[in-house]
Amino acid sequence: MKHRMVSRWGILFASALCDFCIGASYAWSVFQKPLINMFNWSLSDASLAFTLHIIMMPIAMVIAGKLQDQYGPRFVLMTGGLLFGAGIIASGFTTSLGWLYLTYGVLAGLGDGTVYACAMANTVKWFPDKKGLAGGLIAASMGLGAVAWGPFGNVLIQSYGVLSAFRVLGIVYMVIIVCSSIFVERPSSDYKPVGWELKGQDSPALNKNGREDKTWREMLTDPVFYILWLMYFLGTSCGLMIIGHVASIAQDILKLSAATAALTVSIMALANTCGRIFWGYMSDQFGRYPVLIALFSLLAITMLAMTNVGSFSSFALAVSAIVLCYGGLIGIYPSIAADMFGMKNLGLNYGILITGYSIAGFVGPRLAAAIKETEGDYATAFLIAALFGICGGILALAVFWQAKKRKFASSREKSCYAGIDDADRG
Repeated sequence: MKHRMVSRWGILFASALCDFCIGASYAWSVFQKPLINMFNWSLSDASLAFTLHIIMMPIAMVIAGKLQDQYGPRFVLMTGGLLFGAGIIASGFTTSLGWLYLTYGVLAGLGDGTVYACAMANTVKWFPDKKGLAGGLIAASMGLGAVAWGPFGNVLIQSYGVLSAFRVLGIVYMVIIVCSSIFVERPSSDYKPVGWELKGQDSPALNKNGREDKTWREMLTDPVFYILWLMYFLGTSCGLMIIGHVASIAQDILKLSAATAALTVSIMALANTCGRIFWGYMSDQFGRYPVLIALFSLLAITMLAMTNVGSFSSFALAVSAIVLCYGGLIGIYPSIAADMFGMKNLGLNYGILITGYSIAGFVGPRLAAAIKETEGDYATAFLIAALFGICGGILALAVFWQAKKRKFASSREKSCYAGIDDADRG
């Protein structure tokens, strides 16, 4: 199969533009307060729109992953862009909570997950030699979207109102994603970069049928899948606990002003973006699981440190380290799915694996809120999160040894197949 004259870096850039747009969903808080003021809704009622958005994402990722594995990424990306843009535009005609839940929560959430699953899985397939870096760059573009679209959205809100801001932004998102998707295509099944050869560390173990690529059914029969899922849940629960409460934590612990607490949010967003690139690159250099062990160790230490921060600088440093690790998990996990279960069905397999994130979106923030309401502070929540980090590191070590055993078994099976072929030729 011959590819059009678009380099893999061009495809990465086009995919990153798509993810840059859907990153706007993490700037929800910019729109939430104006909506509350406009319609006199409660905070819990308004925030449910964002919760629904997060719930819809993994559902869409499973469906989109299956479709793009079968039919290619371009059409699926376009569809996701249309859904996401339409959901945001329709949010600009909100008159009730039910309409906001349907448009921003369900429709835009489905579009968000569709675009993310397709852009991430397809790009990683183009970079078998740099899976961690490629996944990190795509994930980082989504983080940058939150940094950029939030202030822009605020300017539109101040100038034209929150509903008009939704309508304008929805059109912009739709146009950028649909136009960018035109330049996205999938690699051939035998694609490899010029001058690069498959190494043992890049090759997943053979499945029971002697194939390197596992279907979603075969993946779900693999005990390692459930360990990876649990690790993802534990790590992202810690990150989302901080992301969901960072401004409140800053004001509660350090008695910071709202403006200073908002500065911490900006620092956190940059750390999130940097973590996706940094840990992805490091995983290419030193291996996925050694880096995961280091990541979970740092996560546990910094969550423990959160129980005793006494200044803005120490607080900002601890929060940055935690979110750096959270971003790293988002960036590394597509590569882990490709390494462990193969590239062919990566879209669907990764979509199923990332459902751990959806559960974490409930557990992390709600755990912190419940403990704060019960005990008056967040200390116990931080201690539980530190325990999550320790458990994640132990599980990463266990999977590391299991992966080494699989590589050894895989190399032996390949040697046996080679011996059989030689005998047949003889």
